[in-house]
Amino acid sequence: MAATYRIAEAAELLGVSDDTVRRWIDSGRLPARRNGGGPAVVDGSDLARVATQLHEAPDPGTTRSSSARNRLTGIVTRVVRDTVMAQVEIQAGPFRVVSLMSREAADELGLEVGVRAVATVKATQVSVDIP
Repeated sequence: MAATYRIAEAAELLGVSDDTVRRWIDSGRLPARRNGGGPAVVDGSDLARVATQLHEAPDPGTTRSSSARNRLTGIVTRVVRDTVMAQVEIQAGPFRVVSLMSREAADELGLEVGVRAVATVKATQVSVDIP
């Protein structure tokens, strides 16, 4: 089942206001749909595409913002699996975080493009959780 996000959730993941997301929907930059009379939702894969376009990577050695607890909430933008390992890329605000994990772990977490995930960074290890 593909992940979908309400406007407020999409805005939080992208680090922009709800109004900005609504403007992007109105302009066609970010596709959205309504199921019946319910609130507008954005498909996770479309949100991931926009997330990768939003922020340029910071120059090496500089940061635009900091996570005091080293937990970066973002959206999965790419998953590459082979028979044993998986490479998972997460766009968390202006930061692109890459985690290498077992394929089994990625499958158990349901990591696919468009899924919300939390990257926990400790030294050189990046762990990924589903909120």
